[in-house]
Amino acid sequence: MSAKSNNNIFERILSGEVVPFSDPEYYKLPEQSERAIAILADLNTSKTIVEIRQHLGKLIQNEVDSSTTIYTPFSINYGKNLKLGKNIFINQNCQILDLGGVTIDDDVMVGPRVNLLSETHPIESESRKALIGKPIHIKIGAWIGAGSTILPGVTVGEHAIVAAGAVVSKDVPDRTVVVGVPAKIIKSI
Repeated sequence: MSAKSNNNIFERILSGEVVPFSDPEYYKLPEQSERAIAILADLNTSKTIVEIRQHLGKLIQNEVDSSTTIYTPFSINYGKNLKLGKNIFINQNCQILDLGGVTIDDDVMVGPRVNLLSETHPIESESRKALIGKPIHIKIGAWIGAGSTILPGVTVGEHAIVAAGAVVSKDVPDRTVVVGVPAKIIKSI
């Protein structure tokens, strides 16, 4: 048994350990999702941006800066592993899976219908229900275009642009534009 196996299931997923479906703590995942669902019900019926920030702060267990704007509907499966900087804009229908950790730095823009997916599964069918966390980091000044998907383990560099509809499976260097499925660099900016 590895040293990290002594941590709770959320710490182990966050650390990148493969956590099998048979893990004795696996039942905690839907329990925590229910917590997120309850808070999201309030967040997604909020009447003001201030209320949205307050509910999101409760969900992520950290204050959301007053310079940050989030439009609903908004969805996240856990919440505690989302780290937000300042002056962030997140448009409607953003979907975040944050068990593997998602960090969004200052001055980031996230378009509508963006998916930030920090969780994956093994390829082998017999172990596919296992979870693996791989952190996503969206660096300062990046812009994630509408309908894009950022896959587990990806870092989007400073001031980079992910074009609408791109599926990003590899790191995006600073000050570049990526487009397509899979996303490829088309230019430096």
